Amino acid sequence: MLTLFLGNAFSQETVYPAPAQKGNFYIKGGTVHVGNGQVISNATIQVTDGKIVAIGSTLSIPSGDVKVIDASGKHVYPGLILANSQLGLVEVNSVRATIDHTEIGTINPSIRSIIAYNSDSKVINTLRANGILLANVVPQGGLVSGSSTVVQLDAWNWEDAAYDLDGRMHLNMPSLVARPNRFAAFFGQDSRQGADVIKEAFSRIDEIKQFFREAKAYHAEAKHEKINLKFEATKKLFDKKQKLFVHCDLVKEMLVAIDFVKEFGFEVVIVGGSEGWQISELLKQHNIAVLLNQSHSLPTTQDDDVDLPYKTAAILHKAGVLVAINDEDGQTRGINLPFNAGTAAAYGMGKEAALSAITLNAAKVLGIDQRTGSIETGKDANIVISDGDILDMKSSVIRHAFIQGRQISLESKHTQLNDRYRHKYGIK
Repeated sequence: MLTLFLGNAFSQETVYPAPAQKGNFYIKGGTVHVGNGQVISNATIQVTDGKIVAIGSTLSIPSGDVKVIDASGKHVYPGLILANSQLGLVEVNSVRATIDHTEIGTINPSIRSIIAYNSDSKVINTLRANGILLANVVPQGGLVSGSSTVVQLDAWNWEDAAYDLDGRMHLNMPSLVARPNRFAAFFGQDSRQGADVIKEAFSRIDEIKQFFREAKAYHAEAKHEKINLKFEATKKLFDKKQKLFVHCDLVKEMLVAIDFVKEFGFEVVIVGGSEGWQISELLKQHNIAVLLNQSHSLPTTQDDDVDLPYKTAAILHKAGVLVAINDEDGQTRGINLPFNAGTAAAYGMGKEAALSAITLNAAKVLGIDQRTGSIETGKDANIVISDGDILDMKSSVIRHAFIQGRQISLESKHTQLNDRYRHKYGIK
């Protein structure tokens, strides 16, 4: 029985989180991609108690019993950041019992995604093996979904995982496009209902604005006769300690998002923004960042260039808009994040700018760039070492990964299945 128990224990997909990193260790000899566009050849990085304390090509390593990781011939990157995901909230898309990302109701600013986060999700380890070390866990549903939290992907529970709590409020913009109902005539209905759809959408937008107007008036009161939890949850938005992430794609919808900047002074990030290239100057003028959700997709309209989703990041970047890249595909679950950036690099963005879009820019969009996003002194040692170019699907082979200096396991369900069947068929 003991043999059977041990065999089962070692065959589990769950990998234990690493303990806190203490003391010094060094990464030497690698080509360091800082994340801000700078590349340092044959560099050495010193990590002390989870922080990067020194970096340079002339940094010396003391003699004696010092832990040194030789990255010669390899590439060293900041940990990648998945800036919009349902990681830990959805395990299997087709199994309802494993889905916990939506709350009942239309305006739920007091909802916190971190409470439902499952740190034991088997999806997490598959992302780490591709260099993704941080993820923003986002609630879904309604008009105002609630607050998202950035998590680090090596934790025992949600309390340990929380890297930046509740720093982003999420608003789902009602669709301002009327799509004809192809089956309306079959059911004896009028297919020309576009005006009603748009009217209803603007009615819902007015509902959102009215909510924020009332919340603003609530916060202006010196003393409240009655505590309103929904209004209380918006205080950090008005204090600019929280960003408003507006999920939308069309120009008309983004113009409404700009209204929130003008009326309430919110710091707004557009999530999606597939048509953002059309109003790039306006976005830059209002200091609105864009988080592109899925570049491996078809264009928004029939008249667009077929490769427009691939080059949108480059267009926005060249216009001076802060742009980050994401992977929202429900099948890949975020694992293709570096390769989405690789596509942007190939379509005019350039490799280092594309890398920034999933590291430093993503950190800026999330408001955590003072702690992570680049390999710079004073920041957390969230570091990935790859055999080759991390943006290239062929050469991106991750050898080491560190979260806050802790060397984490790269084992996952995928690697275990690979080892299992290589063993079965005698493949070395």
